[in-house]
Amino acid sequence: MKTQTILEKYATAYSRDEGRLSGKDDSQSSIHYPTVFLFIGDKAGDAIEPMIRINERKWDNSAGVMYIHALSRNAAASAMASGDGGDGNSNSGRQDAFAWQKSDSGRKIARLVLPVDGHVPDNSKTMRRDVYRQFYEHNRGLFELNRILRQVSSDIAEYGRLYASFDRIHLAVVTRVDDPLNVLVPEITLLADAIFQQSFKSVQMDLYVLINEREQADAFGYASSAGVAYLREVDYMQSPDYSFSAPLHVTEDGISIEVTHPASPLFDLVYVLTDKNERGMSTFAEEDNYEIICHMNLLKNRKQTGSGHLHERDNYNNTSLRNNVMTESGRYGYVSAGLSKVARPNHSIALTVLYHFYRGLTDRMKAAPERTQAEKLAWFGLDPQAIAARVDRVVPDEELLSDMNGIMTHGISFGQLKRMTLREAEDALFGSGCHAYFRDNYEQVADKGLRHLPDDELVQMVRERLAVQADTSFCHVYDWTNEADEGGSVWPLLHGRIRDASRALEAAQAELEQKYAEAVEEQSFPRMPLMDKHNVRNFIRCFFNTVYRLKLEVLRLETGLRLYRKYEAELERLHVIYKQYVQQMESLEETLRAAALISIRRADDYIGQNIMEYYERATADIMQEIEAKRGPNAFGEERYMGSLSRLLEQGTESLVERLCEVCRTHILTGPPFRQTFEEELLQRANVTIEYSNQEVLSKDELFKKLYRTLEEHAGIHVRLLDYTHEHRYEEKYFFGDATSEFMRYALGEEETSRIYKLGCVHEQRTSGVEKLNIMGGFQIEDLLYYRNGKMYYERYVENGYQFHGISSELLPPVR
Repeated sequence: MKTQTILEKYATAYSRDEGRLSGKDDSQSSIHYPTVFLFIGDKAGDAIEPMIRINERKWDNSAGVMYIHALSRNAAASAMASGDGGDGNSNSGRQDAFAWQKSDSGRKIARLVLPVDGHVPDNSKTMRRDVYRQFYEHNRGLFELNRILRQVSSDIAEYGRLYASFDRIHLAVVTRVDDPLNVLVPEITLLADAIFQQSFKSVQMDLYVLINEREQADAFGYASSAGVAYLREVDYMQSPDYSFSAPLHVTEDGISIEVTHPASPLFDLVYVLTDKNERGMSTFAEEDNYEIICHMNLLKNRKQTGSGHLHERDNYNNTSLRNNVMTESGRYGYVSAGLSKVARPNHSIALTVLYHFYRGLTDRMKAAPERTQAEKLAWFGLDPQAIAARVDRVVPDEELLSDMNGIMTHGISFGQLKRMTLREAEDALFGSGCHAYFRDNYEQVADKGLRHLPDDELVQMVRERLAVQADTSFCHVYDWTNEADEGGSVWPLLHGRIRDASRALEAAQAELEQKYAEAVEEQSFPRMPLMDKHNVRNFIRCFFNTVYRLKLEVLRLETGLRLYRKYEAELERLHVIYKQYVQQMESLEETLRAAALISIRRADDYIGQNIMEYYERATADIMQEIEAKRGPNAFGEERYMGSLSRLLEQGTESLVERLCEVCRTHILTGPPFRQTFEEELLQRANVTIEYSNQEVLSKDELFKKLYRTLEEHAGIHVRLLDYTHEHRYEEKYFFGDATSEFMRYALGEEETSRIYKLGCVHEQRTSGVEKLNIMGGFQIEDLLYYRNGKMYYERYVENGYQFHGISSELLPPVR
């Protein structure tokens, strides 16, 4: 797994866990009546997974919410080809069939493959009309639609214990404005209404129309025309005299029964949500619209609790909203909304704390213990005593020299020897015998001992020492072996000792040569007159004791120098190894810092302020607390980080995974992360201000900024030609702890001067507060999207494009 993936997974998991309300001090809301989300169209399927996640996070009885996705045959075939089909429990292998499809979260989605083709480029001229006709031509497909809706209705009963009442069911229809399957919204919705009414006393139906203008940069002409066509149909469906009748009820025997809708608007309310707000800005994600849908459904279908009822004020009233968005002429207005949230930026905090935790570790690693160059060289085992000990292990001791007395000699008198040099005398007495003995018993043994030393002897020794010595890290090894750093590395001293060893060897070799050049008669050993053989033996003992002891000393010095040369090369390899580790560490530091800064930039400028500064201090405090309890080298223990060099040997990803695990378990659980969002934000806002500074942000100023931030970011997700239109009606709702100081401030703000309804949904929470702004009363023709697309629609119709299944004469005029 790549580092960026690990970081994103870690930060997302922390953010999700912190945002998850159940099991913490925060409470979840409950919905009062059963709810079904019906997604119509291939493109609408993108909203299903995000909305499941949102509802599971917000609603404690979300397990009883049903999700239905009506899609085309070619979209279903494409999903099955890519492995995204049903969960294997489908009751039919046909494409025109219902199947339970498992979502990523494990929830089941009722998937209905309609007997229609979705987007087919070759027939774009008649695509929407063809979808409409295909739907009515396949009786089997209508039966499957009946069956799935009946099964959903039946399955809801299994979740009876989750709901306060079964008198009503809420049906939320979600579709994209440019999806050809939305031509079937009346058929699918009214069939669902008819089937649900057999189990529930009433069905409240709302339509959510999603408009994505950013996607139309390349194919703006046709997409805009199809969008305008659908908005005309919506206007028709919402007219007071809209009626409908079609044989949509199909039994297992193929018998059709009419589904009728008397003259009245089809939907209770129609919401239009675009990817641009009233100012024309598209700075929010598409998932924000999904959150608005979920919040609207919670607002109108929330289960009242005893404590909640005491704290809440100006509760939402769906009938009141519906009446207030109606014009004097009787036309129903459309509704849009905007949502903002103020909470701890947990994603940014997780990455920032990880970066500072890592910085804290590396700072500790780089904090070099006070050592002299000699002590550093001794740490590597390269002090003179350690080298001498290795020489002793490699070179045999001098006891073997006494065995040289047994070497055969040639017959020669002392009188002949005394006028010879020592070299000449050795050759006369022993020939090459002494040389051969010394070579076999000393030189070859020493050479073999050196060659049998491991090539990575120093590397292994350093690895072992790093694993057990907490006060020394591979950063120190890198610094101490850095030849470019003459002040802090061991190289100057090592080179000096190598020079000393070379000079000592040269001096010993010169002394040996000088000794060989001396005359026999100059040597000091006992001589006895007329005892030739005795004098020869005494000379031989003297010769071995002087010359070959010198030779042994020369061999020891040569061996020591060879060891120095060997370890010199190993130190160079050590530097290369740990240079790579240091570079990995530095690169990882940059990666962690960049990830934290990117996440902070994505957060709101105000909500994300001072994250780096505040959590640098918070992380440092927690690390110091841990060390105070467990000792100065606590983070080197296996329960924490263990050996960083061992982790790096396994790859940077192993180190990152361990960092995330330790940070999540031991750092992010500290006291600074258990504050309410107001306390955390207030402290963070003032973290860079000195105590004596008079500009310290007060709690009232903080609340004022929070209030403004919520209002500014809750801009309505629709762009109108004139957002001060005549019938504009607004309601605003807070979601949060109504008893908190900030909520009391927010509810009291503009209490006397506001011209909109202000309400509060009480939820016991400390993690943040949300604000939902609702605006309604506009008409289809007020939409800038409609105004811009109208000319494309009219020209496409003139060029033979057919966008409607029903007669266009039934539709309202193009306004």
